[in-house]
Amino acid sequence: MKIYDKNELNEYYQSLTYDDISLIPTEISRIKSRKEVDTSTEFLQEELLQPVISSPMESVTGLDMAKELTNLGCLGILNRFDSSLKKILEDDSNGKEIKAVSIALNTAIDVIEKLVSHNYIICIDTANANNHEVLHKAEEIKKRFNVRIIVGNIAHGATLDQLQSAGADAVRVGIGSGSVCTTSIQTGIGIGQVTSLLDVLFARDEKKLDIKIIADGGIKSPGDVLKAIALGADAAMLGRMFAGTKETPGEVIKYDDQLWKKYRGSASFGVKMKNEFIEGEETMVPYKGAVKNVIDGISDGLKSSMSYMNCLNLNELREKNSFTVLSNSSFLERLPKK
Repeated sequence: MKIYDKNELNEYYQSLTYDDISLIPTEISRIKSRKEVDTSTEFLQEELLQPVISSPMESVTGLDMAKELTNLGCLGILNRFDSSLKKILEDDSNGKEIKAVSIALNTAIDVIEKLVSHNYIICIDTANANNHEVLHKAEEIKKRFNVRIIVGNIAHGATLDQLQSAGADAVRVGIGSGSVCTTSIQTGIGIGQVTSLLDVLFARDEKKLDIKIIADGGIKSPGDVLKAIALGADAAMLGRMFAGTKETPGEVIKYDDQLWKKYRGSASFGVKMKNEFIEGEETMVPYKGAVKNVIDGISDGLKSSMSYMNCLNLNELREKNSFTVLSNSSFLERLPKK
């Protein structure tokens, strides 16, 4: 079996995603108990207990989710699609536990000024950050307010220096890999998440940039979070894993003796409410209960994996450089059998 380092994975002849790779423990672990492991991290001046950020999707992060993730030591980015922004702009008490919000390219400057007064991280929420209008918006906001800015999304590191120069402090990496995203099918654009992340991370190192990298899309399990961080990402952004929890917007629906909640892509018809080009789907996901259960599962998975990999903290995990590429049969073999 060949053990690949990150450079070899980056140069692999095919585009890879999380299901294609696995970490390989290659040393004796000094860790006696998972309790010794520290999963905390600093992200854009925020101290997080887990390297986890919620997607600013309309069906994922409303006020309740953003507040609860703050309480759980994670970062929730309040979506821009409904009345959430209006609520915190009209009533300051609504936004006391909010740390980040998403805006559109056409969000008015007076609205942004109000958000900046709360010291929120601003996420310019677009499908394609490699666009002059995105750079112009980031540059305008940075010059006027010097606020922390997240932009997205990109799938390659070629423009990373331009994004940082425009004012971006962090970038979302991933195009077409979301579970309700149809961008790759509709446009032919996209790269496997592992390959996409590595390309951006190597570009950051080569150009000596300090922009933060968010792995956005394709994460289905705590193990995928671990892989994203081990590859070098600063944080992982989750949509599907949070979908269906109590704190997501929308009502719990009972159908066929089961409980469900809606989950839909940001470019779906249900969000756009008009027949322009659609790059997202809408579906139903089983009701999961409190989002705390999801966070606890991620924490347990990270700590367990880090104990295997002899890592006391996330920085040590990011330094690990032993991976294998899985055959399809090898991936299927590890799935639980019913």
